[in-house]
Amino acid sequence: MKNQPDWQPTATRAALESRAQQSSFVRGFFAQRDVLEVETPVLGRCGATEANLDCISAKLSAQGVEGGWLQTSPEYHMKRLLAAGSGSIYQISKVFRNGERGSRHNPEFSMLEWYRTGFDDKDLMAEVADLVCGWLKCSRPQITSYRQAMIDWAGTDPFVVTESDLHQRCLQWLEPEQLQDLSRDGCLDLLMSFAVEPNLGTETPVFITQYPATQASLARISNVDGFDVAHRFELYINGLELCNGYWELTNSDEQRARFEADNRLRKADGKPEMEIDEAFLAAIEHGLPDCAGVALGLDRLLMLKTGTRNIADVLAFPLERA
Repeated sequence: MKNQPDWQPTATRAALESRAQQSSFVRGFFAQRDVLEVETPVLGRCGATEANLDCISAKLSAQGVEGGWLQTSPEYHMKRLLAAGSGSIYQISKVFRNGERGSRHNPEFSMLEWYRTGFDDKDLMAEVADLVCGWLKCSRPQITSYRQAMIDWAGTDPFVVTESDLHQRCLQWLEPEQLQDLSRDGCLDLLMSFAVEPNLGTETPVFITQYPATQASLARISNVDGFDVAHRFELYINGLELCNGYWELTNSDEQRARFEADNRLRKADGKPEMEIDEAFLAAIEHGLPDCAGVALGLDRLLMLKTGTRNIADVLAFPLERA
């Protein structure tokens, strides 16, 4: 007899109930703050340019449209709404990232993304803490700079360490030939992933702030102690990264320059260059209001709530059973 596919869900009934309760909590949280829930395309004409993200392409037969991309984030479309005068908004959406599968990753996952007009990164960090700690009923986060976390847990000052020393540190995870083409930020990411992250938020939640400007993505940049740093933060609990937030960049010329720099990195890494989203840039040029935004992984938040270390336990059907 032919082997039957495994059709059963990996999440228990209790996990499904907890997800429903989490969604209700999130919507109630933003309703109390008069933040508008919106919905934007899951399938878009353009994908993300970021070198560390791989998009999933879609073949289309729609008239006048040759192809598209499953979105890695609703960010570009949500910022177009902001530029059109939506005010503060949030969205619970499905997003997609190719090549990501493991105990903490599924190529399709649920993201909560929101933007607060008139907020900076510090204001938004306080609201993230309200939501996360309110749902998990945990203590409020401490705040530590990226530089201090790297010094404390990796024994490395990320702003002054030489690339030669960085490569030496990374030899414990990669072969010498694998390190030849690895960028400085690539080495720092390895240190962050293997030496730092497992120690973050083990006693109390912690925000990591002031990332190097080269890791700013869509955030504003300031100078701190003689080094350019991004107005970016991430929240960690029990070694698990929950969210990534920014005081948003509002300059369209600078945004275009960063997209072009992303594509140069992609080309150097042997990845295809991505078409720049001109509609998004036109919206920024029209005028993105002063705002801060954050993307939070809802599956990971549910993992913390239910006490599991495997994302499959909170998904009805992960990739292998989809």
